[in-house]
Amino acid sequence: MIIVGFDPGIATLGYGVIKTEKRKKPEMLDYGIVSTPKEENIAVRLAMIEKGVKQIIDKYKPDEIAIEELFFAKNVKTAIAVAHARGVVLLTCIKECGRIYEYTPLQIKQALTGYGRAEKKQIQAMVKMFLNLKAIPKPDDAADALAVALTHAQTNKLGGLFSI
Repeated sequence: MIIVGFDPGIATLGYGVIKTEKRKKPEMLDYGIVSTPKEENIAVRLAMIEKGVKQIIDKYKPDEIAIEELFFAKNVKTAIAVAHARGVVLLTCIKECGRIYEYTPLQIKQALTGYGRAEKKQIQAMVKMFLNLKAIPKPDDAADALAVALTHAQTNKLGGLFSI
């Protein structure tokens, strides 16, 4: 099964692609970011995100897609822009794949470390370990997206529980 994980963002959208098979450790196929220039207007940036997401889906033809839910406590303006980007990702994914699942940051931390309040460095170390990588993936958004994909790989056995 091919799983794409997305960590939503307007400036930087992280993605991670893994392959899972029964009784085998997950394998990392690819990771990276879709970035948009801050000097560009929001509509153009959203179109760039759509194009990038579609290219990833076209290239890997995932069986399922996992996306991190938004969590913001302070900056409302940033939250709105990221919510726009997340909406574009959701729309593109439902049109191109149809099987989308979402996870909160707490669920991702719990799935990878066993502790829902784990720090970012702990999550990154677990991504490196689970995928047998030589180094922690950079940038952080890509590592976060791989964490989302790994979370789905571990929880998709629960059926449609986290399905959108």
